[in-house]
Amino acid sequence: MSKIAIYNLNGEAAGEQEFAADLLETKRGGQAVLDVVTAYRAGLRKGTASTKKRGEVSGGGRKPFKQKGSGRARQGSIRSPLLKGGGVVFGPHPRSYDKKVNKKVVALAFRRALSEKIKAGGVVVANGLESVEGKTKALAGLLQKAAGKQATLFVTGAPNQNLVRAARNMPRVEVTTAAQANTYQIMRYPVIVTDAAGLTALQARLAEGAK
Repeated sequence: MSKIAIYNLNGEAAGEQEFAADLLETKRGGQAVLDVVTAYRAGLRKGTASTKKRGEVSGGGRKPFKQKGSGRARQGSIRSPLLKGGGVVFGPHPRSYDKKVNKKVVALAFRRALSEKIKAGGVVVANGLESVEGKTKALAGLLQKAAGKQATLFVTGAPNQNLVRAARNMPRVEVTTAAQANTYQIMRYPVIVTDAAGLTALQARLAEGAK
C-alpha cells in the first residue's frame, strides 16, 4: 500500500491515507509517457511561420543591372535568394505539428505518470480545499509547507472558481479537475495537491485503466 499525506489549508499535517498499490502501473508505459508528452508539446506549436519563395516575392520583372561591365556577378532578378529581399530557400511554411497517439496509449501514459508521482510521494490531499476563499493568502501556508514552494498542480473533483481565483496570481501554480488532468501536467509539476473528491476521481481513472 502507498500512503498519501493529508494536510489542512494551513499546511499542517492531518494524517495519511492509504492508496491501493495494485492500481499503480510502474512496470510498463515509460515509452507511452514520452510519446504522449511529445505529442502534447508538438500540438502547442502554432505552425504559422511562413517565408516567401522566389516566385512569391514581388518585383523582379527585369534584370537589376546589365549583364556585363559592372564587375559584379550577373543577376537575372532581385527575387534571387542570393540578394537581400529575395526569396528564401527551404524556409518554413504553415504546417501542422500534430502527432497522432492512440487512446489506449494516452490512458497508459496517464496511469504510469500518476503512479510514479504517487509512489514518489508527490501527491497530497488538502482537506477543505473545496471551500477555500478566493484569495491568494488562503493557499500561502498550504503551498509553503505541503509543497515546499515547488511548482504545484491543484486537482479537484469538480470545478472550483474560488480556487482558481486564489491561485491565478501565484507563479508556477495551475488548477484543473481530475477529469481534465493530463499526462503532461502530471509530469510537469513536482507536487499535486488534490481534494478528497479529486483523489477519488483520479483513483477511478487508474482503476478503469487497470481493467
